Amino acid sequence: MFTNHDAELATINSVNTKNPFIALFKKDLLLEIRQQYTLYGILLYIASTIFVLNLAMGSPDDKVWNGLFWIIQLFICVNAVAKSFLQESRGRMLYFYTIAGAPHFILAKLLFNSVLMMAMSIISMLLFALLLGNPLVHMGSFLLLVCLGGISLSLVFTFLAAIAARAQQNAALMAIMGFPLIIPQVLLLMKISNIAFGAVQSGLWSLMGLLLLLDLLVVVLAWILFPFLWKD
Repeated sequence: MFTNHDAELATINSVNTKNPFIALFKKDLLLEIRQQYTLYGILLYIASTIFVLNLAMGSPDDKVWNGLFWIIQLFICVNAVAKSFLQESRGRMLYFYTIAGAPHFILAKLLFNSVLMMAMSIISMLLFALLLGNPLVHMGSFLLLVCLGGISLSLVFTFLAAIAARAQQNAALMAIMGFPLIIPQVLLLMKISNIAFGAVQSGLWSLMGLLLLLDLLVVVLAWILFPFLWKD
């Protein structure tokens, strides 16, 4: 019987070994498509959470809407990203070690989780607007920020999930390390997104630059530090 693991190996082997980054990204994408229960579970979590908020609060004001949105994105990211290293057994990691380097592996994970979280964030935004009202004045600006925010959150939690996976304490360690690091980023996203509600935000470009700088810092740290975790 053709299992998900067989499909994973076939996908990696079918791609030119000169492009291990593409092979690993395609592998994660194929598994996500085949294991649809994981994706449906996240979508169910998003829809049910927002529906409960609708029953409890109706249409909240701008600040509450904004705060709830980014808090929900935080927990969506934990659920979506935490599994990225849980499914990688020790034997599978050894196999990846023989066909790809650590930088390719972690960058493929960062990219895949960024794309996944960006899609989940857009779906969440649409459901928020549908069920909790749409107080946004600049829809396009908020959509752009939602994509950037989803990427930012996924980068941090992917890197933390990689560290936690090597410590064999995935969920607990990622939560302990993640929330103190991610709270300033969530607060920054909340502050920047005020502009989408018609507020005048001073120092907007400085805040955007700071957010992009934090993203770049996470990618660079993952590129430098993950090879040491990989060899451990």
